[in-house]
Amino acid sequence: MTVTPVDPTGLPPGGATPGTQVGTAAATRGRWSGLRVSRPGVVLSFAFLLVLLLASFWPQLFTGTDPNAADISQTLRGPGSGHLLGTDQNGRDILARIVHGTRLSLWIGLSASALALVVGAAIGVAAAQGGRVLGAVTDWLLNVFLSIPGLLLALLVIAMLGPGTRNSIIGLSLIFTPGFARVVRGEVMRIRASVYLEAARALGWPRRQVIIRHLVPNALGPVLILATINVGGAISLGSTLSFLGLGPQPPTAEWGAMLSSSRTYFSVAWWPAIFPGIAITLAVLAITVAGQFLQARLEGRNAR
Repeated sequence: MTVTPVDPTGLPPGGATPGTQVGTAAATRGRWSGLRVSRPGVVLSFAFLLVLLLASFWPQLFTGTDPNAADISQTLRGPGSGHLLGTDQNGRDILARIVHGTRLSLWIGLSASALALVVGAAIGVAAAQGGRVLGAVTDWLLNVFLSIPGLLLALLVIAMLGPGTRNSIIGLSLIFTPGFARVVRGEVMRIRASVYLEAARALGWPRRQVIIRHLVPNALGPVLILATINVGGAISLGSTLSFLGLGPQPPTAEWGAMLSSSRTYFSVAWWPAIFPGIAITLAVLAITVAGQFLQARLEGRNAR
């Protein structure tokens, strides 16, 4: 007769109760199920971002046509074998203009977000470290800027400086600067109460060294995620400014400018407006999904 050994803890040989094992297995399946649901969207987003980067640096991989080459005999030709996405009112190839316009559209979004990050981080650190008076004044100024609609703020800047790519970037950066300043200030105030920062002060580290070596690096994580998400918003708003004729000037290939120049002909030719609009939508969507995924990973959550 075989005698089954009995664990003095009362647990089965596996070391856990059946209910615990079932619960653990269910939780694992739930996590993997969530990842399976979200993974296609995340993978497609990163893949599309890779395509955008390739188009920005090596547009010749996707088209060998000059984006500004006009051919009146090919005016408003529909999508087909000769011109995959058709031609615009000047006979220019739409695919070539979208591909070559990727660099400028991404440059506007990245530059505006990066400039806002630098200025907002400096303001946030100064407000958190400058005492109550400076913090109160900074809060008041940030509230004033946040009370102004973003597009109106950019329009005010361009009205003073004039249209163009550089001035559009400056105007767009002002829209996102208050958000960066608030996030950085909150992160700095949270980190300032940490144990390792107290230890650095106890060791007699200079204030500047504490800020550079501890405060700024530890506050960068959430801020960089916010910067990634804001790139999509900057591309969208930059296209809006270009649509209004305040961004890059013709004949520069840029998505918003392509939409603006094609709106007059929409009733007879839909493709010059639809395809640049799709490019803007997919770029903003891909950047937003990628940013949210990185934020979820940073916070230790499953990206859904």
